[in-house]
Amino acid sequence: MEAIYIDAIWLGLAFLSGIVMKQLGLPALLGFLATGFFLNYSELTDSNIKEVLGTISSLGITLLLFTIGLKIKIRALARKEIWITASVHMILTTLAFSGLIFGLSFFGLHFLTDISVETAMVIGFSLSFSSTVFIVKSLEERGEITSTHGKFAIGVLIIQDIFAVIFLTASKNIMPSIWVLTLPIYLYVVRLVLYKLLDRSGHGELLTVFGFFAPFIAGALVFEVLDLKSDLGALIIGMLLVNHHKAEELYDRMMNYKDFFLIGFFINIGLAETPSWTSVIVAVVLLVVVF
Repeated sequence: MEAIYIDAIWLGLAFLSGIVMKQLGLPALLGFLATGFFLNYSELTDSNIKEVLGTISSLGITLLLFTIGLKIKIRALARKEIWITASVHMILTTLAFSGLIFGLSFFGLHFLTDISVETAMVIGFSLSFSSTVFIVKSLEERGEITSTHGKFAIGVLIIQDIFAVIFLTASKNIMPSIWVLTLPIYLYVVRLVLYKLLDRSGHGELLTVFGFFAPFIAGALVFEVLDLKSDLGALIIGMLLVNHHKAEELYDRMMNYKDFFLIGFFINIGLAETPSWTSVIVAVVLLVVVF
């Protein structure tokens, strides 16, 4: 099937399923997830479209973190109620989830048979993380992204990202590049450079190009070279620009692009794998602890 027809199918399904979910009083993103599941089950996609949607997904996540950064001041992360809440939350939920999973292994569930304490702890730790994409989309739909509790929630998400970087570094036994020691100097210099560039970007298409250049080149690419999380780099670059007088205009400009690219993120989740009965059972069991 030609690419133009495949594009028409996934875009059309995403729009129609989003409309249906809206009419049911549910978030449109659930419709995008359903689109991914349908495309995966129907085998209407090929490797090319999956690659395209994967790229769109990466763009959406990077722009999401960048736009979040444009709303968060760095000093806000130093507030004790944010880092203490995030730390205590992760410790308690890790213990609760790992205990639940390890306990379920004694009930004869074949997918949890012979699970070790260490494995249960890793699963519990991974489940202690919140979904940045889902939370931010929820806050945006309710107009609460700049509210006190909205900024507090985003601050907790950022602390969780820092924990993730530490965990991934330790678990893979791979230390970041030695050049990471120069990161404070780089951030100081790049902030000055980006301020000058943003001043000269005007209010037209060049401002849009800057909105892609700053998070992807100055942020994600540099952090990737330093063996750090690329999307964390986009977030930090956004936070460096938060006090610029054009930060609000840049935020408004990039929001529409971010919303479109995130459609690819949700469809891509559905394309990853068709839910099996085993995964449905696990989801139902874990759903109980959400409350």
